Amino acid sequence: MTNEELQKLVECISLTFFKQPFVHQAIFNPRLKTTGGRYHLKTHNLDFNPKIVVVFGKDELIGVIKHELCHYHLHLQGLGYKHQDKDFKQLLKQVGGSRYVKNVNQKQPKYTYQCTGCQQVIYRQRRFNVSKYICSKCRHSFKEIPF
Repeated sequence: MTNEELQKLVECISLTFFKQPFVHQAIFNPRLKTTGGRYHLKTHNLDFNPKIVVVFGKDELIGVIKHELCHYHLHLQGLGYKHQDKDFKQLLKQVGGSRYVKNVNQKQPKYTYQCTGCQQVIYRQRRFNVSKYICSKCRHSFKEIPF
């Protein structure tokens, strides 16, 4: 999806769900890492994380667009536009926007260990010495399971 297609999508969603035009700029910002989108208070422009479309698809992007448009329209009307404000929560629920975006940078575990006693499986990003640690449930040792 290009920035022009994003701009048209944001304008269309704004008219459809908010009954008001979006007259500022909406772009993809590849520097966004942990957030789905951002509303700029001074310029009233919107930035969106391009990974949202790639990882989760267009439906998740539409939820993020609705969320950022809630900030946009409420701020321009002089109402409560922050996450904790009642106006924001009501409008977000009314238009069906997403409250939180799914984690884009979620890492898959590199190592899997299984308890030799109770067969509990644990996942870790870092390797650990199985002779030094024991299971907290049954006090047996662990063995590493290859993927």
